[in-house]
Amino acid sequence: MSNIWLYFVHLVYVILKISKLIVKRNEWIRALETFPGPPKHWLFGHVREFKEDGTDMYKVVKWGESYPLAFQMWFGPFVSFLNIHHPDYVKTILASTEPKDDFLYRFLIPWIGDGLLVSEGQKWFRHRRLLTPGFHYDVLKPYVKLMADSAKTMLVLEVTYTFLLFFSCFSGTNTYIKAVYELSDLVNVRFRIFPYHSEWIFQLSPHGYKYRKACNVAHSHTEEIIRKRKEALKDEKELGRIQAKRNLDFLDILLCARDEDQQGLSDEAIRAEVDTFMFEGHDTTASGISWTLYSLACNPEHQQICRDEVISALEGRDTMEWEDLSKIPYTTMCIKESLRLYPPVPGISRKITKPITFFDGRTVPEGCLVGTSIFGIHRNATVWEDPNAFDPLRFLPENSAKRSPHAFVPFSAGPRNCIGQNFAMNEMKVVVAQTLKRYQLTEDPMKKPKMIPRLVLRSLNGIHLKIKPVNLEP
Repeated sequence: MSNIWLYFVHLVYVILKISKLIVKRNEWIRALETFPGPPKHWLFGHVREFKEDGTDMYKVVKWGESYPLAFQMWFGPFVSFLNIHHPDYVKTILASTEPKDDFLYRFLIPWIGDGLLVSEGQKWFRHRRLLTPGFHYDVLKPYVKLMADSAKTMLVLEVTYTFLLFFSCFSGTNTYIKAVYELSDLVNVRFRIFPYHSEWIFQLSPHGYKYRKACNVAHSHTEEIIRKRKEALKDEKELGRIQAKRNLDFLDILLCARDEDQQGLSDEAIRAEVDTFMFEGHDTTASGISWTLYSLACNPEHQQICRDEVISALEGRDTMEWEDLSKIPYTTMCIKESLRLYPPVPGISRKITKPITFFDGRTVPEGCLVGTSIFGIHRNATVWEDPNAFDPLRFLPENSAKRSPHAFVPFSAGPRNCIGQNFAMNEMKVVVAQTLKRYQLTEDPMKKPKMIPRLVLRSLNGIHLKIKPVNLEP
């Protein structure tokens, strides 16, 4: 009898839970009725529209042509996003300092913790203030040499008429990098498979087991880095003394940071920030560099202009220096154009904490999930002329001045823009410049990359480039 009663209680609980979800679903349908979207399946929503065959990104752009400014997207029967893809809508959303998306970000927190990417309120303000000195001019400047030396090490792997395969080959050579790639893929899997939106279902699944295992690998790696640095700093009291011995880095500043009350970051907070920046710092920049080299391989006339510019700037030297970064404006424009076409972070999301009215009078209520399609904004034909063409002259100062500053947001915008964007741009300039000085790049027409949206933009089949030393005749 007790078993029957227990079964009945469980059944009632499930019925109540489903009823609550149905009521909530109907509320969101009414709330977003002014934002029509593409037809959806009653159970799967729009999930089955995405085939993971390299066409997903273009599908969102195509839908955007039919639904100007914004449209509904459903992931399963109960989770809806307002997908926005126009600068004037993005401006409204990114003006907020609140990132809170407790649907998507809770998938990330077991991995990267409550760091700068996902924290909010006073915690975010405090951490942002404490971390900002880590990206000051005086800190960034010495790292150009380190970037240049690292790029030279990569380029020493010289084989005439060979292939560079970005993303695929590097993911298996380091346990940490492999774990990051796996975690990124698993977050995407969880997002797409709506039963996995339930914490306990995901935790009991094979994917949940893999996620926990990869988290342990990533956390062990960062904890070891922090432990070793703490040991090295145990006798140091001031950043000035550390900087006198070697380059000051991000971890030094994390460990030594103090607020106005002379309070530093907790061990848990330090690990969260290290996990956040280890992921965001290497994966996004690797994506940006890879797609830039691919773009230049597909556009040899622009590649040659960049090469001539780099050779002139270096004046016979092999490596970039800080002063050289401002001497390659055309190369910089090509990097920006590649970031437009292939943004390393193709989309971001927010949960609205109060009702918002957009410039056209349409309103979304508190609690609405808003997805900002950076890829969609960058290829929006109402903003960019011939948006799929590679044209670096779009970023001439006089042309940029004609556009909304929210038309190009590879590093987001507003108060929560990417704190490391100058570091990332410096790194991309150095690697791209030194690569072009040494190699001529051509695409492999038989192996076109297939874009797939993960947390970071990747290629389903890698990015294949043919390379040849520039000192050889074609």
